[in-house]
Amino acid sequence: MSVRKREWTTRKGEAREAWIVDYTDAKGRHIETFERKKDADAREAQVTVDVAKGIHTAPSKSITVAQAADDWIKYIQLGGDDGESRERSTIERYRQFVRIHIVPRIGNEKLAKLTTPRINAFRDDLLKGMSRAMAKKVLVALKATLKDAKRRGNVAQNVAADVSITARGGRNKPKLEIDRDIPTRDEVHRIIDAASPGKGRALLMTAALTGMRASELRGLRWSDVDLTKRQIHVRQRADRYRKIGAPKSAAGTRDIPIGDMVVNTLREWKLQCPKGTENLVFPTLVGTVEHYPNVVQKYFFPALLAAGVVDKKGKPKYGGMHALRHFYASWCINQKEDGGLELPPKTVQARLGHASIVMTLDVYGHLFPSHDDGKELAAAERALFAT
Repeated sequence: MSVRKREWTTRKGEAREAWIVDYTDAKGRHIETFERKKDADAREAQVTVDVAKGIHTAPSKSITVAQAADDWIKYIQLGGDDGESRERSTIERYRQFVRIHIVPRIGNEKLAKLTTPRINAFRDDLLKGMSRAMAKKVLVALKATLKDAKRRGNVAQNVAADVSITARGGRNKPKLEIDRDIPTRDEVHRIIDAASPGKGRALLMTAALTGMRASELRGLRWSDVDLTKRQIHVRQRADRYRKIGAPKSAAGTRDIPIGDMVVNTLREWKLQCPKGTENLVFPTLVGTVEHYPNVVQKYFFPALLAAGVVDKKGKPKYGGMHALRHFYASWCINQKEDGGLELPPKTVQARLGHASIVMTLDVYGHLFPSHDDGKELAAAERALFAT
């Protein structure tokens, strides 16, 4: 490996010079050109270290970030043993990240020339024009692209692996509140009473008293509803494109107990429910998978308006069906004396289908009773110092 100066004269008689880094790796000889000697020296030093570690890829053999991103998108579309199948909506979101944010910024850059400082600069540029949450999603897409490129052997290391975007103000992140994010018991009562008879009432009651995600409700089959044993078996869900697939995670596959009100309401609805090839519990009039916007606009919002559960402008107080899932979580957590089920955190996690207890506690931990009020503390003190 060497750094040498190259001098030449152009056709116009102008004297020019450049600095050459000449080196050999496992794939042969490579030559890189730099305008300044210090850049060539820095490159030589870096290449020496990378070649020794076996993590060097010559720029001449490297593909661009845009090419790597295209390979990654194709990979996650494959599914099965040859890829990492994702839902159509997820793939479309990644495709937008690549097209709108990644390719315009660094799409033409060679993978081999990317460095961690360059990725940090990319990160900082993202944060100038979008929210931290969106910037984090775009960065995750880039990191996944480079990880896939490394898997293919197109680059020896993922220089973005240690670059991250943390949530700002984690301690000040607003927690879910009853009567703001989570419907009160009275509101849920009024919403269900005001729901349209048949499908509307059955749908909203099931949502509020099982905590199922809207996608799980839209994909629910009658074969997964056991009215005798009073259980709903969550085995599939419908995505935004109405495609039936597996739950969001392994934990999403679960059994949820249901009470008499849900059982009786579903039993009545089953007699009226349109038949279809999918045997769905809440299908369209022709038996197909319902669109989520239709669920909200046709059943949820009208019930809120009819029940008077509105904001100061007279619009629906809660923005979507997830509010009913929040209510179910709070109902599971609340103490029995307050009308709740008083379930332990692990049981709440299982009911909601969260992948980890951390997720459950991050979202709903503040709702669990502290069990350290003054009366209990005083009793514990007396017991500790009793003679």
